Amino acid sequence: MKRLLAILTGAIVALAITSAPLFAQRPHGGGAGGGNSGANGAAMHGAGTDHGPGAENSNATAKGAAAGSPTTVLANNTKLDTHLTSLLQSKGLLPAGTDLKTACAGFKNLGQCIAAVHVSHNLKIPFACLSADMTGTAPATGTTCPAGTGASKMSLGKSIQTLSPNTSNAKTEEKSATKQADADINEAESDSKS
Repeated sequence: MKRLLAILTGAIVALAITSAPLFAQRPHGGGAGGGNSGANGAAMHGAGTDHGPGAENSNATAKGAAAGSPTTVLANNTKLDTHLTSLLQSKGLLPAGTDLKTACAGFKNLGQCIAAVHVSHNLKIPFACLSADMTGTAPATGTTCPAGTGASKMSLGKSIQTLSPNTSNAKTEEKSATKQADADINEAESDSKS
């Protein structure tokens, strides 16, 4: 009996080890029916793949937001950059003259950055402090962020808890901001195609 148990355990471990590289090559959470939620919803914005004609240009669209840094995505798609910047400024979320590529530098993807812009506005947390925490970089000179801000990279939800400890539900705020970010990116993407 012990020998059978040892063989089964070994087989399970071997299966897990050989399957891990295959699993790691697939996008997680996004795509059709993927059920995006929380910060990963923004991270996976447009993560589905397009294998049809013109697929080679997918990084030049908002659909490539999950494939590259926001700076790269926006630099490769200046129409999206212009429309998204204008949309965020018209909603009072981004000050006039702000370069979105610069503001989003260091973020994992565009959805994550735009969600942070919404959290900043919704909870009155300085964007520079959220950005520092989420990118793991020191806050910009002259920014009044709490000590330790940017000392380590953290999620949007953790950054909300750290910078606004009196917020009743950081997870709810994160989800709300992610939905707002997805809506803004989709709207700007549609406008940039017109």
